[in-house]
Amino acid sequence: MHTRRSSSVSPDPSPTGPGRPRNRRSSPRRTRMVGAFLAAAAMIVSACTSGGSTNSGNPAAEAALAALAPLPRSTPAALAPYYGQKLTWRSCGAPGFQCATMRAPLDYAKPDAGSIRLAVARKKATQPRERLGSLLVNPGGPGGSAVAYLQQYAGIGYPAEVRARYDIVAVDPRGVARSEPVKCLDGRAMDRYTQTDFTPDDEKETEELVGAYKRFAEGCGADAARVLRHLSTAEAARDMDILRATLGDEKLTYVGASYGTFLGATYAGLFPNRVGRLVLDGAMDPSLPARRMNLDQTAGFETAFQAFARDCVRHRDCPLGKKAADVGKNLKSFFEKLDAKPIPTGDPDGRVLGESLATTGVIAAMYDEGAWAQLRDALSAAMRENDGAGLLVLSDSYYERDADGRYTNLMFANAAVNCLDLPAAFATPDEVRRSLPAFEKASPVFGEGLAWATLNCAYWPVAPTGEPQRIEAKGAAPIVVVGTTRDPATPYRWARALSRQLSSARLLTYEGDGHTAYGRGSACIDKTINAYLLRGTPPTRDKRC
Repeated sequence: MHTRRSSSVSPDPSPTGPGRPRNRRSSPRRTRMVGAFLAAAAMIVSACTSGGSTNSGNPAAEAALAALAPLPRSTPAALAPYYGQKLTWRSCGAPGFQCATMRAPLDYAKPDAGSIRLAVARKKATQPRERLGSLLVNPGGPGGSAVAYLQQYAGIGYPAEVRARYDIVAVDPRGVARSEPVKCLDGRAMDRYTQTDFTPDDEKETEELVGAYKRFAEGCGADAARVLRHLSTAEAARDMDILRATLGDEKLTYVGASYGTFLGATYAGLFPNRVGRLVLDGAMDPSLPARRMNLDQTAGFETAFQAFARDCVRHRDCPLGKKAADVGKNLKSFFEKLDAKPIPTGDPDGRVLGESLATTGVIAAMYDEGAWAQLRDALSAAMRENDGAGLLVLSDSYYERDADGRYTNLMFANAAVNCLDLPAAFATPDEVRRSLPAFEKASPVFGEGLAWATLNCAYWPVAPTGEPQRIEAKGAAPIVVVGTTRDPATPYRWARALSRQLSSARLLTYEGDGHTAYGRGSACIDKTINAYLLRGTPPTRDKRC
């Protein structure tokens, strides 16, 4: 779960985007966009985020879901060496940033059976005499590098008054980026994977899609057999508590976006008495099974797309028609043409723009209304000039593919966490086919592809370890849950649901477009969250901005 300052996600200097040198720093907006992109990446690459039972939609069944049980308040003796470790800080990245390596048990059930190394970074408070403690940040995903987010945005782009009073801290969750990263496919294999037809028209194409999912899963299992069983959100949340202790903080102060809200809420459920000031922005609902979650998210993308459609037709250069009602139909028709005959992109590796890459590029632009102008340009070039380069740029940015054809481990960690956290939405292609009408009703443009994208975890080499559950965190200090009314990746209804589950939640609503709200330009949202972080004053219940 990921936003922001420039007007698009176009090629600013970034180590991960297409056509950009790897040794240049990304802009604050591009870095924040990473967090935004991750939630939908979960749908393209794996079974979205949570999954499990099929009770969602039945209030009585949902009420019967077990609540996440808190851990004992006392630290088990076997974990004492981890909680008592001293971090050795060193300079890293830009001036003012420090890095360290923290150890955590690979298996919390067997703390003596080996450890995992986690990358930690911090930017110390600029006014140390008025320091309030540490503020842990996570941009979402799962799979987003919190360390990169800290160094490229939070440590320099968070409000000055927040950076003055807090050490801003990040840890790459286990299996992510610098923390013993999972790797599934090399660049060329990943190129082939991202071009797989995610809307199979016949049995042959279905077999090709299933084969792609199996190769992806087999690659992950071959590379990370040691850690693949221990990359769950619950384990990552326990790692955060070790970090809290090593930093010397009695309670955890935290800002998590998108999937980061699931991570933060899980922490609150496990350690309610250690909750300090928690902001959960772009909230997820942990009580949903995968099928319902993916269906909700599909509808969320349709909501965002309709907002884009209304905006597009106000511009003379809109390539999708003059009436908002025609935009979706025209885009779907364009996707079908690409499915039959991809168009050139000028890519040095010979990639062409087919339906899958084009769909990914459009989805990428749904996360932030600032990217809509770029999307119009990219669609105009593709539809009118047979030039797919612009949509490929958006797709590559989404997948974090660099100019040399290399991918970060975002998508690999994303699948590894998602497929372990909760059971897959579908077990067979036939189950997907039976659900297609519901997904296509939720989104005539994206529904079919997003339904098939949920099949990936059916072939995962490690069995899931979790189920949908309510998180109540009884006894926790006030927790601020933030929802955006037209958020594509974390629909607003999820924020409302989480705020009802958490016993101490305060719901803060942003009436607007895009994914997440903090730092997106709303003075009302930023002022409210800053007051909470700096003075401990939560918003009034159901405050709207």
